This record gives sequence, structure tokens and C-alpha cells, in this order.
Amino acid sequence: MQIGQKFNTLSKEEYFFFIDNYKKYDDFNTLGLYRSIIENDKLTLADKIEVRDYAHKIFQKTFDFLQLKDPKTYFEVSVIGQEITKGDEDQIWNNIKANQQKILADKKIKHRNFGDYSKHNCGYDHCPYNGLMIRQGSWLAEGNMHFNSDKNKFSGRIKSDRLKKDRKKEQQTIKKIIEDE
Repeated sequence: MQIGQKFNTLSKEEYFFFIDNYKKYDDFNTLGLYRSIIENDKLTLADKIEVRDYAHKIFQKTFDFLQLKDPKTYFEVSVIGQEITKGDEDQIWNNIKANQQKILADKKIKHRNFGDYSKHNCGYDHCPYNGLMIRQGSWLAEGNMHFNSDKNKFSGRIKSDRLKKDRKKEQQTIKKIIEDE
């Protein structure tokens, strides 16, 4: 069976009905459900919070995985109806990063080539590469969230070149001092 309409056009009662009967529908999408809660103009703020909490009862594990798959949607759904400061926002994003690393470690996933991280997302609306599937580590992937544990594969080479320049400069300085005396 098909739902046949977009989630962001549903009323509160329709959300509850589809959540209760989600197994009957082939096109039920939990990510679409959570995104639609944010985008739905028919719902009041109290209705959005109620639908979110009701969806959490059934899809809490899926919602927690959204931290990894689509962190922006996870953040927006988590803070519906809350007044947050910049410090609170930074703390939530730091928690999301920590939870992402924990999920990757728990599931023994050694890559991030899925969800939001498999597409180019630099933050500019006019970018021609937005939504393009990319390989992790490519120059197009630079707009995504990075962890402190990520290693720069070029850092050793950069350090080596810098030390080489310093040695040459030091030898030239010593040579110049000797010639001047």
C-alpha cells in the first residue's frame, strides 16, 4: 500500500495514523517523517512537539541514527520549541559529533560514505555540486563535518617540506655569517 501524499501536508491525526500503521505502507520513510515535522505549516508548535514525541516512541533508534545520517535534521527536530543560545547550540553540535564517533565505533563502520556525508554539501545555495555523490576524502567533500580524530594525509609531507626549508635557511645564514667575518 502507498501513502500517496507528502508527509508535510498531513494533519496531526494523519501523522498518528500513519505512524501507527507504518508497516502497511511500502513508501513509509522515517527520515521523510522527521523532516516533514519541521517543514509542515499546518501544524502548530505544540502539534509538532506532540508528533515528534509520538514518533520517538516507535522510531527512537532510527532517530538516534539520524545524528550520523542527517545531523542537520536531527538537530532541528531535537530543538523544536526550545529557546537556545549560541552556547547551547555549540554544545548540542559537540554532543552530536561525539555521538557520531560513538555510533561509528559501536557499529565498526570505518567510513562515512552514506547519508549526508555521501553528497556534496558546502553550504552555498548556488553551488553547482550540491547533491552530487562524492567520494570521501575528495576535494568536494571538504564542506562536511569533520572529527578531531580525522587525520590529514598531507600533514606529514607539509611538515617535512617546512623542516627542509628551515634547514636550508639555517645553513645559508651560517654560511653568510662565516663569509662576513
